[in-house]
Amino acid sequence: MLRFLTAGESHGPALLVIVEGLPAGLPLATDYINRFLTRRQHGFGRGGRMNIEQDTITILAGVRGGRTLGSPLALQIANRDHSNWAAIMSPAPDADLDSRRVTAPRPGHADLAGALKYGHSDLRNVLERASARETAARVAAGALAAALLEELGIQIAGQVTGIGPVSISPLLLPPPELRRKVQTSALFCADPGAEKAMIQAIEQAREQGDTLGGTFAITVSGLPPGLGSYVHYDRRLDGILAAALMSIPAIKGVEIGAGFNAARLPGSQVHDEIFYTPERGFYRRTNHAGGLEGGMTNGEPLLLQAAMKPIPTLMRPLRSVEFSTGEPVAASRERSDVCAVPAACVVGEAAVAWEIARVVLEQTGGDTWEEITARFAGYRRRTGERNQL
Repeated sequence: MLRFLTAGESHGPALLVIVEGLPAGLPLATDYINRFLTRRQHGFGRGGRMNIEQDTITILAGVRGGRTLGSPLALQIANRDHSNWAAIMSPAPDADLDSRRVTAPRPGHADLAGALKYGHSDLRNVLERASARETAARVAAGALAAALLEELGIQIAGQVTGIGPVSISPLLLPPPELRRKVQTSALFCADPGAEKAMIQAIEQAREQGDTLGGTFAITVSGLPPGLGSYVHYDRRLDGILAAALMSIPAIKGVEIGAGFNAARLPGSQVHDEIFYTPERGFYRRTNHAGGLEGGMTNGEPLLLQAAMKPIPTLMRPLRSVEFSTGEPVAASRERSDVCAVPAACVVGEAAVAWEIARVVLEQTGGDTWEEITARFAGYRRRTGERNQL
């Protein structure tokens, strides 16, 4: 069973990831993981924290000679900014608990609900872990999964499709081509004209002390039919992927294929008609289902979209109350981004990669990379043969 845990606070010494369930013998390069982490830090609209942190991974356990051992992987991402917070974030009894206290909860953040749940009087005890900084650890875990999938011929790519009032349709390209198209974009957007309008919207929000959200799309190709299952609700891949994307901070909506637009159209314009030729087998001319039917992949490319709300830390803060007294105050301000949709897109890629890798390993079983590759190739052949009458 593939699973991971993360630990660490935003201004603590480091973020930690423990990954269990990867087979022994999987080729793994540190540079591959670091490229994911670097992309997560980029994107027009990011704040000052990205000028401090230069995320790289340190593998502490589970890999030797460039291949996994089958034992748990331990990964570390150092927080360079911790040197400025060492006394405040110290685990020792003499920690500086008075400096940088946070007592004015931010609307839209975990501050208030978290403090009420865990009984904290200093909201820093909430925001340090609720911070999106934790997603760096999640991206590292997802990069491991993406490396596994690429070895099996499964490719994943993301693109930003909206910032604030500017929105475009996803560009439907194979992931390698899509990655090449967005790699020079400051917003990971495949449309240069739309990107220009998005940048202008971000600049305007920055001048007004405001923030912007947006949308991004994830495409996955190379998936055989039948991954996931219809037999139990918790094994349906559409539900699994929606939950993974919704678990990313600030994500408030997920679409698969035609998504919400499918609710506004008759069935004759939504469902993907099935065709057959001896050369191609069963195939579709449209992909409104987004590659998923009945909780399973159907052999078409996977298409998911997610909507991110604006970041809740505003330089022109909203109204709030003092946590201890209830008196009206302005919400707390922390160093923050104006827009982090490009970063969320990379986190989305990692989240989708993780869940796809998990169902692939469930489908194949096996403790070694040799077993996994042989069994997955066998599954491809079997479903491919069934795809031919």
